[in-house]
Amino acid sequence: MTDITDRYDIATTEILFSSAEEIDISAIARAHMPWWNRTLCAVNDTWVRLAVMDGDFHWHKHDDTDEFFLILEGHLDLELEDRTISLDPGQAFTVPKGVMHLPHARGRTVALMIEKEGVIPTGD
Repeated sequence: MTDITDRYDIATTEILFSSAEEIDISAIARAHMPWWNRTLCAVNDTWVRLAVMDGDFHWHKHDDTDEFFLILEGHLDLELEDRTISLDPGQAFTVPKGVMHLPHARGRTVALMIEKEGVIPTGD
């Protein structure tokens, strides 16, 4: 059986940039194909992650942390158990901890996510 993370290029612990370092988010996003997801930096007890997506992820949840999505490019539908949230560039949504969700990227989509330090991006 294939592990779910085999389908995604997601590093769970690597932090790409330290404090006081300039980050060119647009250039990083342009350089990567979907499904790529990395922690850009740590801010206090949170991680700022960048995701390049296209298509569906999988149903998952984070038991101990909320997950904030800010769409930079494209369109993301976040399917929750009771509704679907549709996000375009400049729009954001926080999925509360413990809530099952399924991200659907409608074409190439770039999102900035803010999560608790140490989060497992593929879900608990």
